[in-house]
Amino acid sequence: MKMNDIFRSEEWRLLLICRHAQSSWDDAAVRDFDRPLNRRGERDAPEMGCRLLQHGVQPDLIIASPAKRALQTACHYAGQLAYPLEKIQTEPLVYLASVHQLIGLLETVDPKVRTLFVVGHNPAITNLANMLGGLHIDSIPTGGIVALAFHQPSWQGLAPDTGQLVFVDYPKRPDVA
Repeated sequence: MKMNDIFRSEEWRLLLICRHAQSSWDDAAVRDFDRPLNRRGERDAPEMGCRLLQHGVQPDLIIASPAKRALQTACHYAGQLAYPLEKIQTEPLVYLASVHQLIGLLETVDPKVRTLFVVGHNPAITNLANMLGGLHIDSIPTGGIVALAFHQPSWQGLAPDTGQLVFVDYPKRPDVA
């Protein structure tokens, strides 16, 4: 599946399933929800945003967990992609969601949205990619992104194994300079 094919047709939807970048564990007193990105995460998130730009990806909507590390990651992507920060939708459900809850959330997205990012947490993010794409990823690495294309006119009816893999990328991917 090529990006040009996806962007040419109104019948395609592109879902970017994004795991937040590396977070800090420096302060044990900080609640999990409030953990920020660490130095590596602050470096990797903008880099991944640049790679998305190189793929020609332009989000119509970014939905992020409101947890600090996920929202920071989404903001870095938005900054690299010239997506307005105020348009990032935070969704509390994404923080501790099951894969079925995430699918339910995605199915509520306006059909006019053709390129959708969801920035969240494992294990739900990996489970979502595996279920929708028929993939066998053990764990999407921090900062990792799985892009799936769906040949359908809306986000309704997302079902197992219906997504076509477009790409997988992550900060330490060996074949990226």
